[in-house]
Amino acid sequence: MLRTLPIFLSLFSSHRGLRDALANQLHEILIPRRRILSVSSLIKVGCQEPVMVLRVDRDKGYIDFSKRRVSEEDIQACEERYTKSKLVRSIMRHVAETLDIDLVELYIHVGWPLYRKYGHAFEAFKIIVTDPDSVLDSLTRQVKEVGPDGQEVTKVVSAVTPEVKDALVKNIRRRMTPQPLKIRADIEMKCFQFDGVLHIKEAMRKAEAAGNDDCPVKIKLVAPPLYVLTTQTLDEEQGISVLNNAIKACTEEIERYKGKLTLKEAPRAVSERRWHAIR
Repeated sequence: MLRTLPIFLSLFSSHRGLRDALANQLHEILIPRRRILSVSSLIKVGCQEPVMVLRVDRDKGYIDFSKRRVSEEDIQACEERYTKSKLVRSIMRHVAETLDIDLVELYIHVGWPLYRKYGHAFEAFKIIVTDPDSVLDSLTRQVKEVGPDGQEVTKVVSAVTPEVKDALVKNIRRRMTPQPLKIRADIEMKCFQFDGVLHIKEAMRKAEAAGNDDCPVKIKLVAPPLYVLTTQTLDEEQGISVLNNAIKACTEEIERYKGKLTLKEAPRAVSERRWHAIR
């Protein structure tokens, strides 16, 4: 059965012999039967190339790849899997280095069992962010001990020590806790009636009152008549909906006094840089 696997030559950059050997092997395998001007035009050492595994010769140690047969869907799935695996490995390696334990042992007792149970350890890590006990407490391992009678007995114990569990949870939460999205909308608001400034301030209060605990709304004057409404939320759709309701409440209030509100830019997620620029 054919399946796509990511081949990243950059992973071997610290082992020149292994890197060059794999690069040469890939050159030979991926070269088409037609004449080409340069092998480097097909693949380069240090680049990231999703390829399809065609054959594996365990006796000779050869792996046959195909670069041409990989579809766009396969490439996307491959890159997504690699990104998840890279984050999992980074967390596992940091825990192993912090506690001075063997990384392979940590994978044997934690990482690989989570891959088998959840399909990918990344999915288990997402659950650990909010409910670590349900995931980590279910991991067990067998240890052999000598009983009082001198006979060897096998006991089932937790695979995760309290120190490892604490370090894992701390690192996973630090690296994987979702960051709130910043939602912004730009409006122009005018009111030329008597006490127009007071009416605009009341409309601003109505807009902020449309927010809630999950999506608090703030409205700020940039330069008359331009105002900016902002909120932060984990749910982009909810944030946009709340800002739309705030704009509606603001519009209804200002129009009571023959004022006018014009939507310049609809609610949308903004980058961190733009968010700090308006604060």
